[in-house]
Amino acid sequence: MTCLKHFKEGKSRTQIAKYLKVSRTSVNKWVSVFLEEGLEKLRSGRPAFLTPKQRGRLIGADIHAYILKEFDKNDHPDSIYYLLKHMEFSWITSQSKHPKKSQQAQDNFKNLKLKRSLRSLDI
Repeated sequence: MTCLKHFKEGKSRTQIAKYLKVSRTSVNKWVSVFLEEGLEKLRSGRPAFLTPKQRGRLIGADIHAYILKEFDKNDHPDSIYYLLKHMEFSWITSQSKHPKKSQQAQDNFKNLKLKRSLRSLDI
């Protein structure tokens, strides 16, 4: 952790806070946890608020069903995205991952592409 690296180098907590662009209170908390409970406790972070099953994936249809159930309002499902935008929520989705994807195959492809690029530059 960068904070602890700077702390071990003898930098003040104020200097660390300025460098990391965080509050001095955060730096004090990190250093205190490290000194009192060790690095593993610091890395563990706070427990998750929801279980992985509870987090799931919320989609527009889920919100549409909730509004219908709770408020007895039935609008077109696409209107949910307009509603979210109007409420200043951002709707961000990640790129889906194929269950059979191979990290090794991706790494091999990247290395091959890099080798070809370097060869074309005569490096």
